[in-house]
Amino acid sequence: MFLIVAAVLFAVFVINVSIGSFGGTPFFGNVGEMILLLAVSIAFTATILKKEAIKRAGK
Repeated sequence: MFLIVAAVLFAVFVINVSIGSFGGTPFFGNVGEMILLLAVSIAFTATILKKEAIKRAGK
């Protein structure tokens, strides 16, 4: 679940950067991009921690 959230948020980030690099007006500014990447890293970290907990419980 969290991995899907991280992937979707990262896709939004990539789309935003692509729009900005092709001369359009991106819908997030610098602070918005920073917050978006923070959310991606939190969701990814939650996924890794959850998988590690499942792995340890199985031992």
